[in-house]
Amino acid sequence: MTILIAYDGSEDARTAIEYAARTVKQEGERAVLLTVWEPLLTQMAWAPLAIPVPAGDPDSERYEEENEAHKLAAQGVELARKAGWADVTARAERNNGPIWSTIVDVAEELDASLIVIGSRGLSGAKSMLVGSVSNRVLHHAHRATLVVPPVRKE
Repeated sequence: MTILIAYDGSEDARTAIEYAARTVKQEGERAVLLTVWEPLLTQMAWAPLAIPVPAGDPDSERYEEENEAHKLAAQGVELARKAGWADVTARAERNNGPIWSTIVDVAEELDASLIVIGSRGLSGAKSMLVGSVSNRVLHHAHRATLVVPPVRKE
């Protein structure tokens, strides 16, 4: 069985990793830590801003965003190992649509038994403006999905 854990480097994603390691991890189960990335130029196409685009390394075959996504996914793997997950691998995937769609597609490809994703706990207007990746994954994935809420602040 494979558990897919979406990881974007946020505190909420860290909470999801730790929760999954404590509550759903079973002996012999592998985890895949997924970080979804998209090129800056693609981001700017749907949200244009008047900012200069930084030049990447012309000799590199990768976008700088891809390099950062691989580093972020590796960071997630280290967090998962510290939380007690032995069999865990990193995966960085280029976004081919909404982030939630890429997560769902990778879960299908891996035939994941469970998707684990953190939530920022937004509701109402904030959720409508910012969007809710976890909500969309929950409603579009055809497999079990665990949405881990943010830690309650006292």
